[in-house]
Amino acid sequence: MNKTYFQLEIEELNKLKSKKKLLLHSCCAPCSSHVITFLTKFFDITVLYYNPNISPKREYDKRKEEQIRLIKEIEKINKVVIIDCDYDNDKYETLIKGYEDCPERGDRCTICFNLRLEKTAKLAKELKYDYFCSTLSVSPYKNSKLINEIGEELSKKYNVYIQILKKMMVIKNPLNYPISIIYIDKTIVDVNILLGRKRMNKEDI
Repeated sequence: MNKTYFQLEIEELNKLKSKKKLLLHSCCAPCSSHVITFLTKFFDITVLYYNPNISPKREYDKRKEEQIRLIKEIEKINKVVIIDCDYDNDKYETLIKGYEDCPERGDRCTICFNLRLEKTAKLAKELKYDYFCSTLSVSPYKNSKLINEIGEELSKKYNVYIQILKKMMVIKNPLNYPISIIYIDKTIVDVNILLGRKRMNKEDI
């Protein structure tokens, strides 16, 4: 029986000779839950909480605290920590000036994706992470094709490998953590990790 692309990618991950470091941009705790649970088997993960599009500040802080709580409570095999960025809403508001009335999946979203993904790729380069990726593509409401295309361009710009998360299916399920009150559509993700194909050295796998 032919193997699926997903199965082939898992085989590639299992070939890694050393544990790699992943900088994972998280848009929110619910979207990151399954991603962290799955990827902790393969990476030391640092969650980057950089979401300047969220306002007001009290809502941003509330979502950030939920992300921190999830990281503390979630089952993990390797290290999972968080980088907390400054609240950068002024920069976001400046960038989207004139695009405030754009619909979901419009130009405003593209600007927002670029802002958050570039921050992630740049930090991954500066802090010497092996890979970066984002939970943005997991949401059923986001344009994952566009997000992954932006990520691949940034991967080339900063010379850091990107890990692409693809939506496979969505099922209704509560987050299963102590005292959790969040109920979400949990997205099961396919993982497409660019292990060099043309860029990674043989000694890395």
